[in-house]
Amino acid sequence: MAHHRHDHNEPTGSLLETAARATLEGKGEQWTEMRGDIFTVLAAEEKPASAYDIADKVSRKRGKRVAPNSVYRILDLFVTNNLAQRVESANAYIANAHPGCLHDCIFLVCKTCGEATHIDDDTLTGRVRGVAAHEGFKAERPVIEVLGTCAKCG
Repeated sequence: MAHHRHDHNEPTGSLLETAARATLEGKGEQWTEMRGDIFTVLAAEEKPASAYDIADKVSRKRGKRVAPNSVYRILDLFVTNNLAQRVESANAYIANAHPGCLHDCIFLVCKTCGEATHIDDDTLTGRVRGVAAHEGFKAERPVIEVLGTCAKCG
């Protein structure tokens, strides 16, 4: 099967936060201090993080409790605006390394270490969208996750 790959400018650290902020503000949303704190924590994670994990880390950083419900709302905003992606099988989130680029995501999720590798394959996800359309279904966000064992754990 053909695998459509393309190059991304993948900023890290403060450059990633700057790109995420520009993307969010470009869509008419505000970049608040709380949103910035949540994105910073999310972007520093090496594995998908739950809203509860993020709430705990942001609470420690701010010195006061941050409710997981508030974090969920902000994460939903991030997903809607392509700043983060939800790994459904883990009920967790990862920062989008290329927030200005829209793709349906495929995740390779390791059952051993929990790492989720994000791949873009527009050919495959386009076929999934095509099958849905053929059935009269309007796909909003195809979710493709492959559970298994990563090369490090294999």
